[in-house]
Formats: sequence, C-alpha cells, structure tokens
Amino acid sequence: MPAIKTKDMTIKFGDFTAVDTVSITVEKGEIFGFLGPNGSGKTTLIKALCGLLTPTSGSGEVLGFDCVTQSDQIKQRVGYMSQKFSLYEDLTVKENIEFYAGVYGLKGDYLKRRKEETVELTHLEPYLDRRAGKLSGGWKQRLALACAFIHEPKLFSG
Repeated sequence: MPAIKTKDMTIKFGDFTAVDTVSITVEKGEIFGFLGPNGSGKTTLIKALCGLLTPTSGSGEVLGFDCVTQSDQIKQRVGYMSQKFSLYEDLTVKENIEFYAGVYGLKGDYLKRRKEETVELTHLEPYLDRRAGKLSGGWKQRLALACAFIHEPKLFSG
C-alpha cells in the first residue's frame, strides 16, 4: 500500500481550478516534494491530502485512508507544518506543545515521554517558558516542528 495515492484529483474554487487532475503515487519511505511557482496548487493539494479541503473530483488516499471519508484517521497520522507560523503566540513554548499533544489525545506516560523527546529533538528546553510570539523566526519553526511531531506521525508534510 502506498503512503500517498491520488487519481485525477481536481480542486476548484468556483470557476478557478487550483489543482487539475493530479495523479501521483508515493511509496512508504520515499521523500517526495511538490515543486512549482506560487499559486500552482501545491499547498492546496497538501491540504486536500491532509483532509483539510475536499477535492471537487477524483480521489486520494493517505496511508490507506480516503481523504474525504476518513479525514479524521488521516489527521491523527499526519504531521503538518505550514509555511507560515500558525501556533499560539500568546502561549508559551511549553503550553503550545501541551496544547497540540492534547489535540492528538496524548496522555499519561506516553505524553510525558513524547514531550521530553520532542523538546530534546528540537533543543527548545531553554525557551519552554517563553511566549511563542517572542521567539525568533528559527525558534518558531522549531516549535512548529515540535508540535507537528509530538504525536509521532506516520507521514510528515511541511
């Protein structure tokens, strides 16, 4: 079973076609990138694959789950990090990590272990009590990565 598969996926906004009949297959373990100019539909396609947008036509699967009918299962298994910083600037680094861990339903010993591992991976420990809005751009990206990885996603998109 491929990690990602689309067949003739099209996404329209009114009369505007953002994604036009895209068919791709990405096998597990592959690193795959969408390249193209601004406005070419890369982010729109990723959002549809993550279950955040509904395709107008065609189909898509991520990790064997249908992008339209099983989007909740996909969201639990995908880590998504947007280009723009999209975390809560008024919360501290620690509070942002805990919030996203809660969104993904992490609890108990597993929650504790994942917070420790994620903070260690991203080297955020010195900043845990700092408000996210006060971080530099690079540290904001590390925080976004920590929040996208906290639940050990099977697939990562950024």
